Amino acid sequence: MISHLANINPGATIGKNVSIQSFTTIYDDVIIGDGTEIGANVTIYSGARIGKNCKIFPGAVISAEPQDLKYGGEYTTTEIGDGTIIRECVTIHRGTNDRKKTVIGDNCLLMCYVHIGHDCLIGNNVIIANSSGISGHVTIEDWAIIEGMCGVQQFVRIGTHAFVAGMTSVRKNVPPFIRAAREPLAYAGINAIGLRRRRISNEKLKMIEDIYRNLYILNNSISSGVSSIESEIPDSDEKKLVLEFIKDSKKGIIKGPL
Repeated sequence: MISHLANINPGATIGKNVSIQSFTTIYDDVIIGDGTEIGANVTIYSGARIGKNCKIFPGAVISAEPQDLKYGGEYTTTEIGDGTIIRECVTIHRGTNDRKKTVIGDNCLLMCYVHIGHDCLIGNNVIIANSSGISGHVTIEDWAIIEGMCGVQQFVRIGTHAFVAGMTSVRKNVPPFIRAAREPLAYAGINAIGLRRRRISNEKLKMIEDIYRNLYILNNSISSGVSSIESEIPDSDEKKLVLEFIKDSKKGIIKGPL
């Protein structure tokens, strides 16, 4: 059902069985997929591409212009995958010339008052809890969880299956499979609970523990930890993923336990 009190530009494309409640405004050049539910007082600006069966709660603002003084009005988009839930007062800004788009994957949950800055790439099945702010150009990979009231600095990367504790500042990259906590942010073990929920075998859990024991516990620097992993840990997809993540982390990764 689409309320007669909603303001929908004729240039928007609305899929089948879409629900739009009162006082929502949808601008030109917006695409909304089948079965999506949009609450009251939502604003969806031009360039939004919203998938199927999403739920968008009251007060959300999607695809607004980026808060980047270099932005010159270039054409960019915001892309949101299928099945994603966007709770009250979430703000998502579209891209700039850097990546041309801001992307939220499938089956994500963005809780109340989350902000997603321009040019962010958020993977599938990501959860970001209340009042966390994700600055521009950040990459958050599949299955990562960010607890409430976190601040993530520009250009940071958070690896797949990582867990970041609430009320922390993320200034360096967070490798895959780990828990990150404390202030300043540091390694706090592997994300065993999350990995078990995703049916990762005990054998793989042990191997991931061994990787990070070599990286953070048994060696006194990241470079010596990497050398230890390369020589002492059997080859696996997880080992390759971790080593490639570290190699690609030009800003560095978070430190070991304090």
